[in-house]
Formats: sequence, structure tokens, C-alpha cells
Amino acid sequence: MTDKDTQRIAALEAELAGLRAEMQDFSYTVSHDLRASLRHILSYAQLVQEDAGPLLPQETQGFLNTITDSARHMGVLMDGLMELTRLGTAALQIAPLPLQPLLQDVLAELALRHPGQAIDWQLPQDLPAVLADATLLRTALLCVLDNAVKFTAHKPARRVDIACLSDGGNKVQLRVQDNGAGFNPAMGAKLFHPFARLHTSKQFPGIGMGLALTRKIVSRLGGQVQIEGAPDAGCTLTITLPAALPA
Repeated sequence: MTDKDTQRIAALEAELAGLRAEMQDFSYTVSHDLRASLRHILSYAQLVQEDAGPLLPQETQGFLNTITDSARHMGVLMDGLMELTRLGTAALQIAPLPLQPLLQDVLAELALRHPGQAIDWQLPQDLPAVLADATLLRTALLCVLDNAVKFTAHKPARRVDIACLSDGGNKVQLRVQDNGAGFNPAMGAKLFHPFARLHTSKQFPGIGMGLALTRKIVSRLGGQVQIEGAPDAGCTLTITLPAALPA
């Protein structure tokens, strides 16, 4: 390695350290300064509702309800930003990771989150191992499969197919296909942006962070995410990750 290469690496490391410091400052601002102001807005609006609510005109009561609902929603959005920031700076523990038990663990948590929901899960057998951080990949799979549960909710027969494609090389593709609401393909790229939504919150709950978190995680793991879909015809999401090759 030449002196020039060493200097370039040192400069990149210094730049990375600076970016991490900026993200920590941002996280502190969101978690302390902004949240303090938000708590004041919510607390005083609730005090007005409790003390003077019955005396206020119905329209004014509606204004107060809007303030409190919006403050709570802003808190949820802040939580989403904080999670995105955390995933972008968390230390990685990359190791060979069998997909089969990880997938079963995620499905068990989804069953607890959504009890009594009849979903036809089509699961592959003998999934390979990938090189990944177990905690981060579990979070990504939870986001993806929770979306599949959510967006099939209005279907009379809900089905989610999970398949794994591997050519024996250094990549593994995990594909999740559902028969849910789908989306306009022209808007597909937007889905990976934070807080992006193609449906109203009345149609489907959530703040539009699942795929943004998934892309952040998979990118940090050296992989890629692709999504395809059509309106009312479901969608297919494919995660490509490095394979854990035999020693």
C-alpha cells in the first residue's frame, strides 16, 4: 500500500467519524430538544381539554383534538427517524447466519402481533446461510413480512409465498410475494423513502418506514432490495445478500 493510499484511507475514516458525530448530534436533538417541545404542546393541549373542554364550542374542541392527535403522530414519526438513524450507525456483527431458524423466529413474532389472522404462508425448506448481522437482518425481515400481513388484510384469502434463489455462487436472493393491495409500478422507487405512503392511514395503518428501514439495513449488509407490483395484484420484494460460502 502506497503512502497516497494510506492518506486516502485516513481521510475517509476521518470523514466517516465526522458523519457519525453529526448523526449523534441529530439523534440527541430529536430525542431531547424536539421531544421536550412536543411534550409541552401535548401536555398543555390536554390540560385545556380537561379544564375547559366542556365549556368550549364543539369546533374549538375539534381543534384541540387535532392538536393532540398531530402531536402524538409527530412523536411516532420521530421514533421512525430515530430508528433509521440507529440502524445507519449501529455496529455490525457479520457472521454466517442460517436463514431457516431466523425466518421461523420472525413468523412466530408476527403470529403474536397479529393473533387470529388466517394467512397461507408458503415457506421454503432447507434455506441457505447468508453473511449478515443477525439483529439487523431480523429487523428487515420483520418489516417486510409485517408489510405482507398488513397489505393483504382486505383480501378474502391471504397468501404470502417465500422463496429462496441461489445459483451456488456468492449471492442469495430471498423473495417475498403476496397477493395484497399492490401499487402503481411507476411509484415503486418512492416506497423506499422515509414516510412514503401510497395508501391512506385509514386503508392501512403505519407511517411508511418499513421499506426505508429495510433498504438501510440491506445496504449496510452489502446487499440490494428490489420491489415489483401492480394495483390490487400484490407485490414481490427481493432481498439479495452475500452467501455464507463453505470454508
